[in-house]
Amino acid sequence: MSQTPARRFAFNALLLIAVNLFMRTVGVSFNVYLSNRAGGEVMGLFSLLSGVYTFAMTLGCGGINLGTTRLVADTLGTHGEASALGQREIRRCLGRCLVYSLCFGVGAGILMFVMAPTIGQDWLGDSRTVSSLRILALTLPPIALSSCLSGYFTAMRHVAPNAAVGMMTQFIRVGGCAYFLTLWLGKGVESTCLALVMGGALSEFFGLIFSFIAYLWDMHKRSEGYGGQTEAADNTEPAILGKLLGITIPVTLSACLRSGLITLQHILIPKGLRDSGANWSEALTSYGVLHSMVLPVVLFPSAFISSFSGLLVPEIAESHAAGDQDRVARISRRIIQPALFFSFGVAGIMSCFSHELGMLLYNSAEAGVYIRQLAPLIPIMYVDSSVDGVLKGMGEQVYSMNVNIADALCSVIMVWLLLPHMGLFGYVITIYVTETLNTTLSLTRMLRVSRMKVDLMKMVFGPLLCILGATCCVRLAGRLLALPSPQTTLALTVFITVTALIYLGLCRLVGVIGREEMREISGILPTFHSKKGREDPPFHQVELPSDTLDSASISRLSKADRSRTITK
Repeated sequence: MSQTPARRFAFNALLLIAVNLFMRTVGVSFNVYLSNRAGGEVMGLFSLLSGVYTFAMTLGCGGINLGTTRLVADTLGTHGEASALGQREIRRCLGRCLVYSLCFGVGAGILMFVMAPTIGQDWLGDSRTVSSLRILALTLPPIALSSCLSGYFTAMRHVAPNAAVGMMTQFIRVGGCAYFLTLWLGKGVESTCLALVMGGALSEFFGLIFSFIAYLWDMHKRSEGYGGQTEAADNTEPAILGKLLGITIPVTLSACLRSGLITLQHILIPKGLRDSGANWSEALTSYGVLHSMVLPVVLFPSAFISSFSGLLVPEIAESHAAGDQDRVARISRRIIQPALFFSFGVAGIMSCFSHELGMLLYNSAEAGVYIRQLAPLIPIMYVDSSVDGVLKGMGEQVYSMNVNIADALCSVIMVWLLLPHMGLFGYVITIYVTETLNTTLSLTRMLRVSRMKVDLMKMVFGPLLCILGATCCVRLAGRLLALPSPQTTLALTVFITVTALIYLGLCRLVGVIGREEMREISGILPTFHSKKGREDPPFHQVELPSDTLDSASISRLSKADRSRTITK
C-alpha cells in the first residue's frame, strides 16, 4: 500500500525528532563535560570564534542547501523520479550544485585562512584565536559539499541519510574533542580551544565522506530497473546554472549581510562587558556561561519543534504551488499550535526549576539565573523556527531574510548602547527585544499569507494558564509535604515529569487538547484531509511551476542552526 503524504511527513518528522533529541542530548551532555573541564574562559573564546565561523560558513555555502533542494524538487515535479530521464536530470542538477558549492567553499576557506591574523588580532582582539581560525578555514569546502548533498536528500524526502550522517559526525566530534583535550588540556587557553576546534574539524571531513557514500548508495538503488530506457535529455546546463544562481546569489548576499551583523554583535559583546568594568578574562567567562552553557540547555527541547522545519519547505512549497491554500492553512496550524503548546510547557518547567538545572548541570548558580531570565522567551524562540519554515515554503524567504537582517541590525545597536552600562543584563534585554520583534513580524506575515485561523484560547491563553497551574501545584505540594528541593538528576526528573503530566491533564480538562488532537496523538499521525474527505495527492504528483521555486532562504547553518544558536 502506498504511503500517504501525511504518513510520510509523520514518519520523517518522528525520525528527525528522535535523531535530533538524541544528538542534542549528546551535545548538551558534552557541553557540560567541556565547561566543567575546560572552564568558562575557554568556552567564551570558543563562542567568540563561532561568531566569525558562522559568517564564513554562510559565505562558503552560498545558499547551496536550499538551492539544491529547490532545483531537485522542481525536477521531480517536472520529470518525476520513476524514469531514467528524471534520474539523469536530477544528477545533472546535483552535479552543477556540487561544482558551485566547491567553488564557494574553497574561495571562502582561502579568504579566511589568509585573513586569520587580521581577524584574530585586530577584529576579535585576541591573538590566541589565529591558529583556530586557520583550522576552521580548512573545513569550509567539505561543509559546503555536505550542505549540497544534504539539500538533495531533503528534496528527495529521505530523512534517514541526513539523520545518520548527523549522528555519526556528532560522535566523531565528541570523540575527537575528548581525544585532543587529553593531549592539550593544561597547556593554556589557546591550546584547549584549539582542541575543541580540531575535534569539530575532524567531524566535518568525515561528514562529507559519509554523505557522499550515502548519495552513491541512493543512486545505485535508483538506477536499478532503468537500464532499458533510452530517453534523451535536453541540454539545459545554462538554464540549470542560471536558475541556481538566481536562487543562491540574492540569498547569499542577504544572508552574509545578516551573518556579518551577527558577527559584529558577538565581537562587541565581550568588549562591551569589559567596558562595563569586567576584565577580559571575566568578560569571556560570562560570555561563555550564557552562550555555551545556558543557551544549549534552553534550546535543547526545541528538537521536538525544529525537526518539522526542515520538512516544511518542500511540503508547503508543493501545496502552495498547486494552489491548495486550504491545505497550506491546515498544515500551518498543525505546526504552529503544537509548537506553542509545547513551548509554553517547556518555558514554565525551566522557569520553575532553573536553579536546580544550573546547579545539577554546571554547578553554577549564575547559569540558573540566566535560565530563569530566558525561560519566558522560550515560546517566542521556539515558534519562530516553525513560522520561518512556513514562510520559506510559501516563497516568502526574501521577507523572512529582511526581517532577520533588521533583527541583527537592532541587536548590534542595542549591544553597542546597553552592554557598557548594564553588563550582561543589557544583552538579555537585547535578546528579548530582537526576538520579539523578529517573531512578531514573521508571524504577522505568515498569518496573512497562509490565512491560518487563530484560536487564542487553544494556542496562547490556555497553555499559559495550564502551565502556571501545573508549576504552582508542584511547588505547593512540595511545601505541604515538606519535600526537599530536587538535588539529584533522578529527583529533578521526577519533579519535571509530574509537572508535565499535570500540565497535560489541565490542558485536556480545559479543552486545549481536544478530541482531534487526542486522535492525532494516539495515532501519532497528523491528518491533512481536505474538506471533501478525499486524501491529498502524493506530493510528487503535484506539478510545480518553475516560477514558484525560485529564491532560497538560508545556508548550510541548518546543521544545529549555528547562527540562531549563537544569537538565541
